[in-house]
Amino acid sequence: MAIRNQSARPAAAGRLLTVRRPRAGSRSGAAALSVLVILAPVLLVLMGLAVDLGRLYLIKGELKTAANAMALAGAQNLVGTEQSTGLATANAQTAIQVSSNLGNKYDFAGLTIGQESNLLASSVDDPEYFDTAASAIGESENATGGTASGAAARHMRITLRAEAPLIFFGLIPLGQDRKVPIVMRSVAGMSAPLCQACGITNIAIAAIDTADGTDFGYVPGTRYTLGYTCTGAPNPGNLPNTTARVPYLLLDKLDSDAQIFADETSQLYRIGASGLPASTSETKACFQISSTSLIWTSAATLACNTNRVQPAVTALGCGLAARFDPTVPAACASVAEVDTLAGLNTADTDLTDLDDYTQYTGNLRRVITVPVVDALAAGTEMTVLGFRQFLLQPSNGATTLDVDATNGRFPALYIGSVVPLRQGRMSGCTITAGPGKVVLHR
Repeated sequence: MAIRNQSARPAAAGRLLTVRRPRAGSRSGAAALSVLVILAPVLLVLMGLAVDLGRLYLIKGELKTAANAMALAGAQNLVGTEQSTGLATANAQTAIQVSSNLGNKYDFAGLTIGQESNLLASSVDDPEYFDTAASAIGESENATGGTASGAAARHMRITLRAEAPLIFFGLIPLGQDRKVPIVMRSVAGMSAPLCQACGITNIAIAAIDTADGTDFGYVPGTRYTLGYTCTGAPNPGNLPNTTARVPYLLLDKLDSDAQIFADETSQLYRIGASGLPASTSETKACFQISSTSLIWTSAATLACNTNRVQPAVTALGCGLAARFDPTVPAACASVAEVDTLAGLNTADTDLTDLDDYTQYTGNLRRVITVPVVDALAAGTEMTVLGFRQFLLQPSNGATTLDVDATNGRFPALYIGSVVPLRQGRMSGCTITAGPGKVVLHR
């Protein structure tokens, strides 16, 4: 037995000295767990950063879109009258009115701008008005007032303020309020002078002074008689309460490809009533500075002593009269589809005779933009130098234009370049004055 016990001891000792190695899978699992424990706070921070910053930039984008819409909507009303800024302020609000579910909102389009919802609030600062784009853009971020009155205002600045919610960052002291303030601004207003003007009237007047790049010799606030060019004597005089007679011609913009209201008289009526209509041909819908034009073929000049004009000129005059009253005068019965055309037009909301354009309170139906040419020429090309604007005046003692006036005469107040155009281009010429269009500056 002693011998057996001695022989068994080495085997037992061998078993006691055996060391088991850990499995490879156990080592990698422990390492991964350690890394996960270390990175978990970092991942949470990154998730919070992604969620909160993503929402923050979304809200900033929605507020910027709303501010742009407000600025563009309001700046359309900055037309050089005393009521301009009041109308601009009211019209800007339409971009965030949600009664029709069309207004701009923020925070995934769920919150109304200018109201408080749950823990978040937003507000709209009073719009600010400026006479130049540079002053509107360059003012201090803390500016509280505009620098231009109603008549002088050409640019509008909108400021929106709102709070963005915090989710993950609300768990740390830095975001203990669980929200962060955001301020977004937009500036819109008159652009640089347009080199190409679309949708204007094809009444051409000659520059009185070609060296005057601002008004071509015309005097703002002066009442003129615009009368169709005629030949010989006696020269038609001025209409009552006007200073001087300004001859004009009709430039050829006949659209031979027109599919609706294709008749020549219909086209002239439409131009008189609302400016050149859209066309598949840009040259038919727009005028370009430095381009040349000829007289409308059927609008040839007559002798002054005939005291009348061609039917083409009368058709355009009928359209001008529709800006005051869409009722069709007897002299306009020969215009093709005139009853249909008249039904498409509305009257201006201010038909008063004015000596001061800044007191005008209408809807701009009486404002016409015309090309100014180097010289009126019934038989040769005329070069467009620029575009300027007039406020049509009612004929003496009436509330509309007299379509039967001899030699196609009508009164108009020269107002310069104060009303933005609906469409046009700023490139292609070098001019320093003239009407622009409403654009975003910032």
